[in-house]
Amino acid sequence: MSDTDNCFSEKALVMKILIVDDEQSARENIRSIIELSCKEKNDFIEASSVEGGIRKVEEEHPDIVLLDINLPDGSGFDILRKIKYSDFKLIFITAYEEFALKAFDFSAIDYILKPVNPEKLANAVLRVSEMVETENLNLKLKALFSNLNTQSDLHKKLVLKTSDNIFIVDTKEIIRCESEESYTRFFLADNKQIFVSKNLIEFDNMLQEFGFFRTHRSHLINLSYIDRFSKRDGGYVVMKDKAEIPISRRKKEEFFKILNML
Repeated sequence: MSDTDNCFSEKALVMKILIVDDEQSARENIRSIIELSCKEKNDFIEASSVEGGIRKVEEEHPDIVLLDINLPDGSGFDILRKIKYSDFKLIFITAYEEFALKAFDFSAIDYILKPVNPEKLANAVLRVSEMVETENLNLKLKALFSNLNTQSDLHKKLVLKTSDNIFIVDTKEIIRCESEESYTRFFLADNKQIFVSKNLIEFDNMLQEFGFFRTHRSHLINLSYIDRFSKRDGGYVVMKDKAEIPISRRKKEEFFKILNML
């Protein structure tokens, strides 16, 4: 736990943390992990149901909510849909299926899997507590609910955070992504560009099953926006936005197999 001994910065005020889980032992375990990993004393609030969670959020105005999804009288999603106060940082704690986990990833919402790994929980709490201010949770939840309700493999809503804004982008509107050191630039169908501070590999892992292909270590393309393949200069892909995208030698065979299936 050495990396998370200082869970919050020295300047931080006491954090009010709401734990919503129907199992008392789970709530106690989560609380214990945070207490052991953080030198600061924090105020803990607990709830075991949807009704209790809604009441605690509205009455206590927590700074962080650690939310289980499966509750006896509904789900954690029901709490989020019904509350009026949402000026808090959210971490899901769940044993949910893979489909929902992908929805969390696309919506840029933190989650921890059950059984809870102490180090991962401590790191997640540290990560959200270090946010300068509460991000637009309602915007991210809008994307999350859309992704959970969309069974289609063709597209999802992807939340992209820049230094100034949070964008919700439909994956079908992304033409391509380009790596710029530890950053990624998105090129969209409406000619907009979005520059985010995440490595391209993170988006490659998320988008490859939605019709995207990594042609090169610096380029990820949406196959739907290929205009043609040019054999000149060793071969490259021309996209519908006129961009010429290189294909690495080791990727060419795989690329042509995919191209033949389109």
